[in-house]
Formats: sequence, C-alpha cells, structure tokens
Amino acid sequence: MDRILGIDYGRARVGVAVSDPLGIFAQPLETIQSAKIIEYLKSYAQKETVKAFVVGYPVNMDGRPSEAATDVDRFLACLEKAFPATIIYLEDERFTSVLAHRAMIDGGMSKSDRRDKASVDKISAAIILQTWMDKQAKLEK
Repeated sequence: MDRILGIDYGRARVGVAVSDPLGIFAQPLETIQSAKIIEYLKSYAQKETVKAFVVGYPVNMDGRPSEAATDVDRFLACLEKAFPATIIYLEDERFTSVLAHRAMIDGGMSKSDRRDKASVDKISAAIILQTWMDKQAKLEK
C-alpha cells in the first residue's frame, strides 16, 4: 500500500510520521538521528511504497524562511538525490511543537514523558503530515 511520510527535520533529530494506506490519518512513526535519516528512509522504502514526502518547512511569522530553513534546504537536497522519483511537498511547520505538546497533554502523557524531545519530534511530524493531508482533502472536494 502507498504511504506518505511526514518529516520534521532538525539538526540533531528527525521526527517521522506515516499516513494510513488511504492517506487519511497520520501517526507518529520514529525519531531518528539526523545523520541517519536518509539511510532510515531508504530502509523504510524497501518495505513500504512511499508515494510522497511532506517536509515541515520553518518560516517566520512574516512567512519568510527562518534561520533553520538552511538546514532543511540541505536535507531537501539530499532527499531529492536519494529519492529522485518521489514527490516532496513542503508544509509550514510554525507552531507544530506547541501543538505537539498540547496533544501530549490532551492525551494524558505524564510531565516527564512530555520532556522527551524524541516524542515531540515524531508527534510534530504527524501534525505536519495531517495538516497537509487535510488541505489535500479540502482541495479534492
């Protein structure tokens, strides 16, 4: 079944989320060290068909790329090289960490578990992916 992967790229860690086969729901998948993300994605793509990547893109409140965008741009170049036939979409990642913390609180996660940055990263990736899929669903109507 085709999957869409959501990615919250960071200098140290990368949160990864995956869609269900129908592309309706996103769920957190993994948090990977940034240096190993391409290797991880290649391994994942050998087991599942990845039809697209949705990468969170850091922008300031005025809509211009933030300082972290340089790191994401480097990652995007590597991703395009490793997966030349796979579509890559960008999604505004403003407030995803705040929304991830809110989701953890609402989900009843303990305070100590909410401090785990790896959890925040993969939940942020799921929010990025879900936001993008929700927009696509509205466009199809």
